[in-house]
Amino acid sequence: MERKIEKFLEKWQKDIIRKPLILYGPKQVGKSYSALEFGKTNYKNTIYFNTSNNKPLEDLFKKEKSTDRLILNLSLLSGETILPEDTLIIFDNLNSIEIVKGLKLFGSEHSKFHIIAITSRRENLTLFKGEELQFKSMNEMDFEEFLWAKNEKALAELIRESFTKHKTCPFHKLALEFFQEYLMTGGLPEVVEANLEGKSEQEIDIIKQKILEVYEKELISCKTLIDIPRGIEVIESLPEQLKKDNKKFQYGVIGTGRRAKEYESTINFLVNNQIVYRSYKISTVKSPLSSCREKDSFKLYVPDDGLLFSMLHVTLKQLLSDEKIKEILYENSIAKTLAEAGYALYYYQSEGKAEVNFVIQNRMGKIIPIELITKVDSKAKSLSVFMKKFTVTEAYRVTENNFATKKEVRYIPIYAIFCLNDNKM
Repeated sequence: MERKIEKFLEKWQKDIIRKPLILYGPKQVGKSYSALEFGKTNYKNTIYFNTSNNKPLEDLFKKEKSTDRLILNLSLLSGETILPEDTLIIFDNLNSIEIVKGLKLFGSEHSKFHIIAITSRRENLTLFKGEELQFKSMNEMDFEEFLWAKNEKALAELIRESFTKHKTCPFHKLALEFFQEYLMTGGLPEVVEANLEGKSEQEIDIIKQKILEVYEKELISCKTLIDIPRGIEVIESLPEQLKKDNKKFQYGVIGTGRRAKEYESTINFLVNNQIVYRSYKISTVKSPLSSCREKDSFKLYVPDDGLLFSMLHVTLKQLLSDEKIKEILYENSIAKTLAEAGYALYYYQSEGKAEVNFVIQNRMGKIIPIELITKVDSKAKSLSVFMKKFTVTEAYRVTENNFATKKEVRYIPIYAIFCLNDNKM
């Protein structure tokens, strides 16, 4: 399956000041597979090391402090010849600071050896930081990649063209149907593959349940998470949190007598490692938006729509007929799309309870509100009030309808939110 990371890796490979690459992102999003496929296609050979509990490898990096000696011994460990410019070396499940120190040696001397290291723990980046390394995030497949996998690349291009040129999409209904299928499937490659193979909803759900178990085991095996049971409680409470009319995270949903102080460090861990995404409440607007956030008022979202679909215990039929379920999944999808595009998430709520689902600040400092309109709340006026109150000149309304522009507001269909990844906002 074609992934967007491929174009980035092609540029990295040709970069004259290329450095060892740290590829990071949640488990199961396809980091290792993409790196291996890239090696197979673009190099004479690929050498793979699983660094997890690999004492001989860690001892090697502790002992050797020159790149020549490291390459010689890595060749001996792998049993393969490492060729300058023609071998891709992959270090998977990277958590060792000793190995990172060794990788930095290659980045400090413009080495001819091509190295990709992979980690699923974003918190590691604080330990791994250094100008000798390059960093790139990778997430699950977005809707555009899903369309590519479904052999609908032309439809994806048409959606982009409609977004860019502000014109209606002639295949609007078809695009909406594919997007609703994507909400059920999600973007984790193993699940998408099952969808392509024609597996049933029940078979696909079993795969997603196994992936949720992998995430739970990741928490259990993590040495830095002090309170594992609370982490699991937070994750398991998310469906009920998002079903509420007021989706603000409430500790009482987890259980009677639960307090913020007990869960603060746990939630921070989950957010820092992209296991959940957090959107803070703001009740006023000024730049930077981070100065407006209310620390104790926030919503939490699931990084994959398909996992949330399974956690809600619904079927595709229910998604198509239940407007409340549709609203939950649509809002979650917008949240994870914006978060994965690098935007900090905020939502606006006034004292009168007028709410704008998302408020972001782009790289030029412009503040942009984004409102989701569904049949559940089809007469919402919050966005208009917000724009007038804070003198905002650009905004988006996300609906199930086709593309349109009315005054300063751009209406975009829910299936086109992947276009917000384009950094053109």
